[in-house]
Amino acid sequence: MKRFNELSPCERRKVYSELSASYEEYKAKGLSLDLSRGKPNGTQLDISNGLLTVDLTDSYKTREGFDCRNYGIVDGLPEMKEFFADVMGLRKEDIMVGGNSSLQLMFDSLMRAMVFGVYGSERPWSQEKGLKWICVAPGYDRHFRITEKLGFEMLTVKMGKDGPDMDEVERLARDPKVKGIWCIPKYSNPTGYTYSDEVVERLVTMQCGAPDFRIMWDNAYAIHDFSEDADELVDIFTVARKHGTEDRVFYYSSTSKVTYPGGGVALMAASENNRRQIAPYLGAQTIGYDKINQLRHLRFFNSPENLRAHMLTLGSVIKKKFDIAFASLNSLRGLGIAEWTEPRGGYFISIDAMPGTAKRVFELASSLGVVLTAVGATFPYGIDPDDSNLRLAPTYPTDEELSLACEVLVLSIKMAALEKLGI
Repeated sequence: MKRFNELSPCERRKVYSELSASYEEYKAKGLSLDLSRGKPNGTQLDISNGLLTVDLTDSYKTREGFDCRNYGIVDGLPEMKEFFADVMGLRKEDIMVGGNSSLQLMFDSLMRAMVFGVYGSERPWSQEKGLKWICVAPGYDRHFRITEKLGFEMLTVKMGKDGPDMDEVERLARDPKVKGIWCIPKYSNPTGYTYSDEVVERLVTMQCGAPDFRIMWDNAYAIHDFSEDADELVDIFTVARKHGTEDRVFYYSSTSKVTYPGGGVALMAASENNRRQIAPYLGAQTIGYDKINQLRHLRFFNSPENLRAHMLTLGSVIKKKFDIAFASLNSLRGLGIAEWTEPRGGYFISIDAMPGTAKRVFELASSLGVVLTAVGATFPYGIDPDDSNLRLAPTYPTDEELSLACEVLVLSIKMAALEKLGI
């Protein structure tokens, strides 16, 4: 078929009529399908079922004899730090192990900054006016929600195939009121892009107007490869230490989509100066996170090699979901009405429909019983200036449900485009 903008008005009406007939057929099916959130389905969760049967009855102590059933070890078990260090390519001494949520650790980090400042701060951030934050978009709505709730003015920077537009990031960072940037550096949510070495280098070497500028490095998908043919991300701490800017980095990750969402183990990594500044506040906040859960994960995986094998199994299951989605999206090729990413890992596909049509796509799909991520959610303040970006989360439905949902999505993209062109 020709590109939609090359069709004559008569041809557009004919195609739209055919699509409308399909629309009515799907409507009669009474679908109720959800592509809105990046949740694992039962098959993915079953891969970690051994976590539920780990027997700690006779092995609830660490190798040094600490009883994990008790209070203590606020910053995490030494074995858990070593495990994360090996898996993530970090230094164990830089790691602090938290509870089940890396998002909570991020929120806590910024709340501490508001109340107490961070290492290098002249005063608590709450005592400064007009604070701003760089938000790479399309990006993660829950990141944006944190900075919006804390009163930051959010500055949008476009995400590219190699990472954020660094010319714009560097320009904005020179403003002393700009305190930081959100980054999902590997298989970014929702594009699936991975930051290049050059982008990481520029982030840690750029001139910052604020002496306490922070890179919030949410490496949520650090090990979420579909196969061994995976993206490579340079270690930001290695690069930063080379330039003496390691204090600029706050690093986060978790096992939330490795084992169980809500039942995993989260970590924060930071420089010695940052950890020393954080320690007294962390000690006031908690007497220790869930060490039994840390120990359970250690016993379940037993070694970093076992975790890597686990992730390859998980990745193959998730890749099948992505392949189903791509099979449907391929019917849009050559029509000039949509582009999409094809990541080698992570959890999402980013689709850019014809500008000015995303809300209409959402409306059409919803009317057929297919729920998508709210349009604008991938941008600060929930506003997509081009009304084009759609985030597809293919992991949760069954294969059959996913195929149906993607057919509806493609139908909706086509109908919305023809309506925009005029029928």
